[in-house]
Amino acid sequence: MKKAVLIINLGSPNDASISSVWKFLKEFLMDGRVIDIPYLLRLFLVNLIIIPFRVRNSTKEYKKMWRKFGYSPIFKYTESLTKKINSKIGNDYTCYYAMRYQNPSIHSVLKKIYENNHDELVILPLYPQYAAASTGSTIAKCYDVIAKWWNFPKVTVINHFYDDENFINCFVSNVKKIDYYKYDHVLFSYHGLPERHVDKTYTDKSLCKDHSCENGVTEENKFCYKAMCYETTNLIAKKLKLSRKNYTVTFQSRLDNKWLKPFTDDVLEDMIELKKYKLLVLSPAFVSDCLETCIEIDESYKEDFIKAGGKELKMVPSLNDSDEWVDTIINLVNRNV
Repeated sequence: MKKAVLIINLGSPNDASISSVWKFLKEFLMDGRVIDIPYLLRLFLVNLIIIPFRVRNSTKEYKKMWRKFGYSPIFKYTESLTKKINSKIGNDYTCYYAMRYQNPSIHSVLKKIYENNHDELVILPLYPQYAAASTGSTIAKCYDVIAKWWNFPKVTVINHFYDDENFINCFVSNVKKIDYYKYDHVLFSYHGLPERHVDKTYTDKSLCKDHSCENGVTEENKFCYKAMCYETTNLIAKKLKLSRKNYTVTFQSRLDNKWLKPFTDDVLEDMIELKKYKLLVLSPAFVSDCLETCIEIDESYKEDFIKAGGKELKMVPSLNDSDEWVDTIINLVNRNV
């Protein structure tokens, strides 16, 4: 049996030029699962309002990342991760990687998989917590391509792993490499979503606020991104033996005030008022370090926090291409094949 494993990350501009960032933002924001409004309105909003007003600032942020690393971390780590998986997963498997936006594209990599005539395909979007705008969009794109194939292999999709014990242990290991008890408070900062996105999760027409998502995942909220974020947090905190008063869940990268709360930047201000001057921040929404971790948290939030009177803000690195994360992915695949 020839088995293919396709891991898929979000993607990145090809470089830190305005034209490259514009192209990336256009593909990303024109996704109907990211901005879920009618196509013509989305076309107008994205191309005439959002990108023209955001592209220069976004390009500055990407230039910071390129100056810091000389490359896009999300691309480098996903490529390295794939090589490491292939070296350990066994001869029956071949691991490929693609990006949801930009290169290598899902279409081009699935074309290669089809031409290699695999019997089975395992698709693993690298988003721990399911969201329609990330995991859902990635799966939909894969199915759009696969639907045009003449021959269909067996296809398995792993649509989340927010509570996988090995995944949890990976982040716990990263935190334990730091003397985390010396910090006044721990922030678990997740990527934000519009509130309407999580509300659309509920098929019974109830709203996210009608469920106790802060307590974790239940049968009623099992597809809710917010609930999964809290479940991941609770599992990590339990293994680290953090008391509930010593950590907070927050959401970053918002576009307006109708996104998931509390907002990370607002909570950072609250920490100063609470006399918590040394913060440890981790983001278990990202398995690869990227703009949101390396620049938004480790530079912008850190700078603002220090200016406001804080003494230290330390970011916990993501899983990237660590051996423990490689083993976790192989275990995930083996359990689902």
